[in-house]
Amino acid sequence: MTVSVVQFGGSNCDRDAVRALSHLDVDAERVWHEDGLPADTDGVVVPGGFSYGDYLRAGAMAARTPVMDEVRSLAEEGVPVLGVCNGAQIGCEAGLTEGAFTTNRSARFQCEHVHLRVERADTPWTRAYDEGEVLEVPIAHGEGRFEISDERLARLNGENGVLFRYCDADGNVTDEANPNGSTENVAGVLGERETVAVMMPHPERATLPDVGGTDGRGVLRAFS
Repeated sequence: MTVSVVQFGGSNCDRDAVRALSHLDVDAERVWHEDGLPADTDGVVVPGGFSYGDYLRAGAMAARTPVMDEVRSLAEEGVPVLGVCNGAQIGCEAGLTEGAFTTNRSARFQCEHVHLRVERADTPWTRAYDEGEVLEVPIAHGEGRFEISDERLARLNGENGVLFRYCDADGNVTDEANPNGSTENVAGVLGERETVAVMMPHPERATLPDVGGTDGRGVLRAFS
């Protein structure tokens, strides 16, 4: 599989994503957004960072670039697409998934390790885990609070569209374990197709044994 990691001005996790995927023997390359996606693209990662300096709001400008039209077309064909952190903001803004990400409850940038509970283990992104398993991965964001209307949240829950929720080390979903104030502790969601997902925590920063642990590997195995 050839994975295109889309690079915008302000992206800063594109190299992390390529290195993590390469460590899993996945062929990955950075692609400058203006160049469009290569014809042999079999998977897409929209990485973290601060595309366009987060002007207007995080992800809003990048979501309206021509390359995201290409990403949406591939997503509709069932090609795996993952948005991480700023990529999650871009994905929501581009309509790949429900909801939006906004300013943390603390109104501060937060960089720390958090725990996630796997809500489903039957998707490409979670097949390496057990349902209810607890992962430890890092976050690094200022606008990571997941927001969604009550109606859309009910639909998302009804369709089992939540991939991960913030929890404590024992798997308890509590307000204390919610680092940014996300609605119902949501940390990652699916799109209309299960091959599309966005998440605020960084699985690519938890794939190397000596750097951040390996709990995030299973997410990226969707590309292998």
